[in-house]
Amino acid sequence: MRNQTPIVVVAYNRKRSLSRLLSSLKRANYPNSNIELIISIDFADNNNHVLEMANDFSWEHGKKTVVYHEENLGLRKHIIKCGNLSQEYGSVIILEDDLLVSPNFYNYTISALKFCESDDKIGGISLYNHQLNVHDGQNFSALEDSFDNWYFQFASSWGQAWSANQWKGFKEWYDLGHNLDNNVEVPSYVRRWSEKSWLKYYIAYLVSTDKFFFYPKISLSTNFSDAGTHVGNDSTKFQVPVLCSIKKDYNFSTLDESISVYDAFFENALLHQQFNLTKEDITIDLYGNKKIHHKYLLTSKVLNHKIIESFSKSIKPMDANIFFKIPGNELFLYDTESDAKNIYKKDATRAIIYNHKYISPKNALQVVWNYSRHLIRKVFSLFKIK
Repeated sequence: MRNQTPIVVVAYNRKRSLSRLLSSLKRANYPNSNIELIISIDFADNNNHVLEMANDFSWEHGKKTVVYHEENLGLRKHIIKCGNLSQEYGSVIILEDDLLVSPNFYNYTISALKFCESDDKIGGISLYNHQLNVHDGQNFSALEDSFDNWYFQFASSWGQAWSANQWKGFKEWYDLGHNLDNNVEVPSYVRRWSEKSWLKYYIAYLVSTDKFFFYPKISLSTNFSDAGTHVGNDSTKFQVPVLCSIKKDYNFSTLDESISVYDAFFENALLHQQFNLTKEDITIDLYGNKKIHHKYLLTSKVLNHKIIESFSKSIKPMDANIFFKIPGNELFLYDTESDAKNIYKKDATRAIIYNHKYISPKNALQVVWNYSRHLIRKVFSLFKIK
């Protein structure tokens, strides 16, 4: 077992993406010159240019190893094989090729791995910080609680690290074989992902074992969503601000200290405490994506149940309206066992404005026009209309 955590870059056939990531790795700050870089390239008929660039890349921070797989693994098997390296090295940092990392990413990751090493409730370390609820595209941010991290029952695929024990726990669960189709505790959006996805299984593992991924408040990686096998077009949708400083001292919270703890649906897992209820008494569903409801339901949905208490959806993030007890009629605590007429209606315009800082009418019309032209072109292309 080695002393230093290696960096494993997962590549396929995107030369531009790999070049950008390697450049950001080269510029990053490291504690010494003994950091191993492993570039793992999956087989493809058209990626000799990727292999050539990886071989030519100069890595001055330690040993460089280029691994070229003789047969195509696919993304899931490729990540599993790279994750298995944690058993040899003691820990591992995994970076897919369409990422860019902060100059401080290594310091953060090593600090987080050390902080979590004795906590068996932590299933891995994320470098990325979500600012979008991937289930429905609504804006998201974790509550600020003075710490530099938060906890999420949702694994990261846009920069992640595992200790040997964290990966071993997942791998033992994974090797048992699991059918996720009817597991309603796992979001339906996740269950619909392709079988090429390793991430859906890791999320299911966290949910099934009640473990969490450790996330930073300020991201140490960002995602370019470059066009490739699993992405049709380049996109800035998942871009987030990245820490630009060379060094930062971190103040991490334990799970017991944190109030920024979220389930796989991006819902605050501790909101039940605001009503002196247990998790078994209440369903937290502010985003409206859950199918299972307990006796009490806290949601943004307008339903015909008895309203116990209601709140505004004014301040951000959404769960802060509950912590600060902001009165209003947009978030409702229902007693689902008692029916009653709900006289309030959802304000669609206010909901849009809440989710976006500002879109001018001119820009909104431009987006509609561009999108309409794109759809018309697709229809014409489909029917081969000239």
